[in-house]
Amino acid sequence: MRYFCCILYLDEYLNRLVVIVIGFQETFKALSDPVRREILTMLKNGRMSAGDIASKFDITNATVSYHLSILKHANLIYEIKIKNFVYYELNTSVFEDLILWIKQFSREGL
Repeated sequence: MRYFCCILYLDEYLNRLVVIVIGFQETFKALSDPVRREILTMLKNGRMSAGDIASKFDITNATVSYHLSILKHANLIYEIKIKNFVYYELNTSVFEDLILWIKQFSREGL
């Protein structure tokens, strides 16, 4: 059996509802790297630019960009463009779906 995460959001630019369906395998792949987990922890406190994120690591900007693209592909984060800047934020709906899926294995269930 394959599990999928479904994300709904309103695309204000196109003025339509968008549905994204991804498998948990992308989510787990994204979460498997310690740098990506640290980026998610940093974004827990609010949106950040790629430059702000990169300044916290001793890795190249290209490597940070790669990690951000993996997180975006898994829909764990999304980007917001404000004028000439791009900011990244957590997509908490994926985490909520993941928590619900994991809870089925607890003794209490849901």
